[in-house]
Amino acid sequence: MARALPFAVFIGLMAAESWLAAQLTGVIDPRWLYGIRAALVAGLLFVFLPSFMELTSARRPSIREVGLALAAGLFVLAVWLLLDSGIFVLGQSGSGFDPRTADGSIDWSLALMRLAGAALVVPLMEELFWRSLVMRWLEDADFLTVNPVRVGLRAVLLSSIVFGLEHSQWAAGMLAGLVYGWLYVRSGNLWVPVAAHAVTNAGLGIWVLATGAWYFW
Repeated sequence: MARALPFAVFIGLMAAESWLAAQLTGVIDPRWLYGIRAALVAGLLFVFLPSFMELTSARRPSIREVGLALAAGLFVLAVWLLLDSGIFVLGQSGSGFDPRTADGSIDWSLALMRLAGAALVVPLMEELFWRSLVMRWLEDADFLTVNPVRVGLRAVLLSSIVFGLEHSQWAAGMLAGLVYGWLYVRSGNLWVPVAAHAVTNAGLGIWVLATGAWYFW
């Protein structure tokens, strides 16, 4: 439950965002709903932190693992930017999260809120759910006893497929799942895929702010 609830809350609030925005018309800029969602999830992660032994008892990643996480995160970022149209996208690309004001300038409070949520909260939430819980559970229902280095190819593939389908950019999402899953199996340390995921999301946020490609957000 501790690994699933933050993810469920995040997805549930995302699904209800249009309804919430309509209810709060004139009360709050609906773009701040993302910040509220991220803050609630961050709070849940903090409350459950003592039960995340894969994080609290993990050794510090080696310099080599840090470098590997950086390289893997940048590789996934490149793939994400390339596979952004045609058959590689489910449905129509929306307008995304646009932090600009009426005069076209960026509202940096909104932009930094979005960047922080995507780069700091989401990687931790998703890696705890998809890699620590789902991937290990697919290996053995008693997932807490599963050493990640013992996870087999079937569990990595299946969890990556479902992880990809969570995203509109399904192909890039599946490849990202494979990369992050491989990092967890190779290192046995959840902080390594968390770091790679954070690099990807932070890099994507910087790209979005630099180019105005809001649909990636």
